[in-house]
Amino acid sequence: MNQEKKDFLTLATPPARLGIIETAWFLGFTEHDISVLVSVGLLKPLGRPPPSGSKYFATAELQTLRTDTRWLAKASDAIVNYWKKKNSGRVAENGRNGHPLVVAER
Repeated sequence: MNQEKKDFLTLATPPARLGIIETAWFLGFTEHDISVLVSVGLLKPLGRPPPSGSKYFATAELQTLRTDTRWLAKASDAIVNYWKKKNSGRVAENGRNGHPLVVAER
């Protein structure tokens, strides 16, 4: 665990709103997982940020989600399904061992 993450997670009182990196640390996900959770509607940023804009999340809401085992299970499943779907195209393109598929000519 890097020192910045450790320092953040040991704060007695975290800030009222958190950026994507801090949100990931707070919930126990990776930074890349946060955009997946937003896209599937399991996590809602504050306000109405543009798609490419900075997103912030309410710590009070994150604390509720953090202790909700059903939400954590849904979020974990959403991440697994996202990567499963994203990687399924690679298997079809490259074959199971990562090498390009070779179709025998007749």
